[in-house]
Amino acid sequence: MADTSRREFLRSSAAAAAVIRGSSFLAQQTLFAKSAKSPAIEKGLVYSMLPETFSHRDRCKLARDVGFDVVQVPTTSDERTAEEIKAAADKAGIRIDSVMNVDHWDYPLSSSDPGVVEKSLSGMRTSMHNAKLWNSDVVLLVPAVVNAQTSYRDAWTRSQHHIRKLIPLASDLKVVIGIEEVWNKFLLSPLEMQRYIAEFDSPWIQAWFDTGNVLLYGYPQDWIRTLAKSIVKLHIKDFKHEKDRYKWVNLGDGDTDWPEVRKALAEINYAGSAIVELEGGDEAYLRDVNRRLDQLLLGNP
Repeated sequence: MADTSRREFLRSSAAAAAVIRGSSFLAQQTLFAKSAKSPAIEKGLVYSMLPETFSHRDRCKLARDVGFDVVQVPTTSDERTAEEIKAAADKAGIRIDSVMNVDHWDYPLSSSDPGVVEKSLSGMRTSMHNAKLWNSDVVLLVPAVVNAQTSYRDAWTRSQHHIRKLIPLASDLKVVIGIEEVWNKFLLSPLEMQRYIAEFDSPWIQAWFDTGNVLLYGYPQDWIRTLAKSIVKLHIKDFKHEKDRYKWVNLGDGDTDWPEVRKALAEINYAGSAIVELEGGDEAYLRDVNRRLDQLLLGNP
């Protein structure tokens, strides 16, 4: 009986071990499959960085040729031009990732003037329809401007009130409104921006984070960790502060701590696009920008 029990124990132990090994193998395969399917960060640039003397077709082709995956195109009110840009991007094999709304500075949603606000809302509606046409998923929006006529509190409440009017259209078109932090004297900390977005309680309102804009009053890695999963897109640029002077510089020539930015993005498992927003230039310059983006943000040699 003892020998029989021992043989049964050994057989059952071997079977259990096989199951465990099999489960471990399947788990590893599952993890590998998930890893293989996980989207990588896509490299992009704003359309204004491409030579304006080029046709839309040549601009899109150049962006693709120098190594970028996507472009961000500004609001285009002329329907024929919008169609031309779409055809050019399709021909070049580059995706229009997002739309840069253009009316939010001249016509801020925080204005007390209903006419100004309506122009701003109209511009956003055009941007959102551009996004639908171009198969883009996000429109960038500067939500408000604080100035001598508009208090911080008013900027907050007015802009939220008007942005809520856009949520039904965003839902219908399946286009996210990405709120960006800029030098508008508004949303000056990651905690404020987190709260501002959370108060909408809508999947169609998310954060568009700019790594360079916060260097005057914060650290991009801190903002990334705080905003975390609400970050839908990135603007990438660098900034250098020298005594009482400051200036925009090429990637890697400024004050950004790129290893910490990479670490923070990895911690939140960011897998969206990274759109460079710098001065434009020729092919050699754009290739160099792409190389810097590879090294600094993606950590590639």
